[in-house]
Parts: sequence; C-alpha cells; structure tokens
Amino acid sequence: MSKIHVIIVTYNAMKWAERCFNSLRKSSVPIQCFVVDNGSTDGTQEYIRNNFPEVNFTQSEMNLGFGKANNIGIEKAYKDGAEFFYLMNQDAWLYANSMENLLEIYNQYPNKDEIGIISPIHIDGTEKYLDIFVDQYIAKNYEKTRMISDLYFQTLKPYYEIHFINAAHWLLPKKTIETIGGFNPYFFHYGEDDEYVNRIHFHQKKVLLVPRSKAVHDGVQLIRKIDLKKYPDLRIETNIMNPSIPNGLEIEKKHLKQSMLKNLMMGNIGNYKTLSSAYKKISGDAAKLIDFKNKVSQPGSTFLNLS
Repeated sequence: MSKIHVIIVTYNAMKWAERCFNSLRKSSVPIQCFVVDNGSTDGTQEYIRNNFPEVNFTQSEMNLGFGKANNIGIEKAYKDGAEFFYLMNQDAWLYANSMENLLEIYNQYPNKDEIGIISPIHIDGTEKYLDIFVDQYIAKNYEKTRMISDLYFQTLKPYYEIHFINAAHWLLPKKTIETIGGFNPYFFHYGEDDEYVNRIHFHQKKVLLVPRSKAVHDGVQLIRKIDLKKYPDLRIETNIMNPSIPNGLEIEKKHLKQSMLKNLMMGNIGNYKTLSSAYKKISGDAAKLIDFKNKVSQPGSTFLNLS
C-alpha cells in the first residue's frame, strides 16, 4: 500500500476542522496527516490535538504563510517515508474514494515520471456545483481537452491534462518533490501555486485532472476574491521568475515603462504612480528574483531540506 501523507496548513480553521479531519479518517486508502498551524487564535490547535490525536501536529510561532508552512509539512512527510504528498486546504474535505480514484489513475498512467500534479474535481461547499475556479480552468483548456463537450455528451475520459489547478487539492508523487522542490519563499499567501505550476511545466511534467475523483473546497466563489489591499499582486514577479520565460525581468520592466508613459501622457497620475511603484519594487528585488529563477531552473528539492 502506498504511503500517502496529507499536509494541511491551518490558520483559524475551526469552521471546517470537524469535516476536514473526519473526512481523512473515512478515506478508503490509509493516510497519515501532517498539520502545520500558522498561529491560530480560535482554538484550532487544541481541537485537533484533543479530537484527532493521530495527526502529526506542528505549531509555528508565527504566521509563515501558505507556502513556507507547507514546506515544513513536506519536509516532515518526506523524512517519514512518504511516497505521495497530498496538499489540502483547511477549508476542504475528501470523500471516501477521492484518494483511491486518484491513485488508480497514477497506477494506470504509462509514464509516471511525466506526472507533476494529480487533482480531483474540486466542488464548492454546497456540494452541488463545481468550484467556480475549476469551471474557469476547464474552460481555458477547451482547445486541448474538450472536457466541456465530454461533460455534455457524458463521454468523460479517465483524466485530462490541464494547464493549472489551484493547490486546494494536489496529489504530488515523490518524484515531483525531488524534481520541483517546495514552494517559493518569495510568496506569503496567493500566487505560490501559480509559480509552482510554472516550474512543473518547465521541468516537462503534467497536471492531470481526474473526473472520477471529487473533493470539496469550501472557498469563496468569486473569481476576483483576492483582497489586493491585504495581499500584494505578484503576477509580475511570477512572470519574472518563470524559468520558461528567458528574459522575464527585461520584458516586465519594458511593459511597465510603456504603461507608465502611456498613463502619464493621458493624465492618469494615480495609475502612473502605481506602475512606478511596481517598477521600483522589481528593480529593487531584481537580484533576489533572478537568484530564485536560477534555483528553480535546476531540477532538485529546491527550497526544501530533505536530508
């Protein structure tokens, strides 16, 4: 039996904790769970320790953000002998056969080294609709997968290769961890999964979506859900660090300069200042961004200590 370690980062997770952790107990495939708590203040730590003593619990003294906390869990799971790493959000839960159906696809896949991420279909918290982001990801892949047509004609294939799916439910084979590594520490919250998937593609691995496997993600059902006043928009930095874009820094600086000039000439001073701040930021972070890009361009356990 494959050793599957579920890794969950918690931060004030009481709203979902019972459903989330009870679902792990009901899995038809045995799993182990590693939790890294980012400094909850709502009693999450005590609840998990008292009600789910089987969970390997790590308490962070500070909020490390999503990626860094997941890296801790990945390191611990790897050293515990994990063969698969299942990254799951705290506002998520499984069905009894979710993991079994994912493993079935992995075992049937002809070239396992091609697999970077395997994901179930994410459904929303009502359990009546697809998660709105999955709708978007499927639609964006229409030319390649034709999954919408297959859904309509009820001729679904066992799996579909898609460009991206968010990290609410990711099954990562051990080889992915050893080739791609962990999450980029440049990101605190939001954007780290986009950057990780860029590296998946650069290292010629695939993202597979498995229709027979479903799991719940009780997230906000709004495409533009990120509060940019609370969390920075790092799409520019993500492009710069994308190893598939050779001159990312130069390209983004050129685009920003052109936009700054256009907005200045049109009298859009507010937009000009925003773009100018972005330009100064990436110029100041240039050495760090290039260093990270060089690191993720090499195969290996980047950003992780697996020894």
